[in-house]
Amino acid sequence: MTDAKIPYSLNSKAVAEATRYWLHKRGVTLEEIAELVMMLQKKYYPGLTMEECIHNVEMVLSKREVQNAVLTGIQLDVLAEEGKLFSPLQDMIENDEGLYGVDEILAFSIVNVYGSIGFTNYGYVDKLKPGVLERLNDKSTGEVHTYLDDIVGAVAAAASSRIAHRKQAEREQELGQPHAPEDVEEAARRSALEDTEPE
Repeated sequence: MTDAKIPYSLNSKAVAEATRYWLHKRGVTLEEIAELVMMLQKKYYPGLTMEECIHNVEMVLSKREVQNAVLTGIQLDVLAEEGKLFSPLQDMIENDEGLYGVDEILAFSIVNVYGSIGFTNYGYVDKLKPGVLERLNDKSTGEVHTYLDDIVGAVAAAASSRIAHRKQAEREQELGQPHAPEDVEEAARRSALEDTEPE
């Protein structure tokens, strides 16, 4: 008699750890993503720090739907790199076919996490391909990053949107205006952190 199959149960901690692991394994650091965030937001918030940018990247990566997109996209890149997909999908992903848009659609699921304002940020970095995105788009390395470059741009765009929402909440709080409960909680958390940090 065979043992009954144990029902599947999501291990959220393992998913979060795998997300960080695969980003690192594919050569992307949180600091590089944060540099994109800084580029997108420094004009609007001159006092923005790299620490804030990294924190917001981490918060975006803590979202389950973002983790799912990261893991799915990276796995497709790796399989294409190893030649393990069926044609014509293998050829389209391996060559980052211009008319293949599923990589962008997956990126949109990340961009959407913090509202539609992220679309503008994503379109901007996707067009310019600054910093880490330029490296990921270098086809001469033999590596396939068809999904990863869009994912990294989307995470940076979402983190930028998160900053914009939080900064607006801070302004409203300073003016004594009503604002969204989530923004109040974030502002209170940041204030508490600042109070406990050493001088």
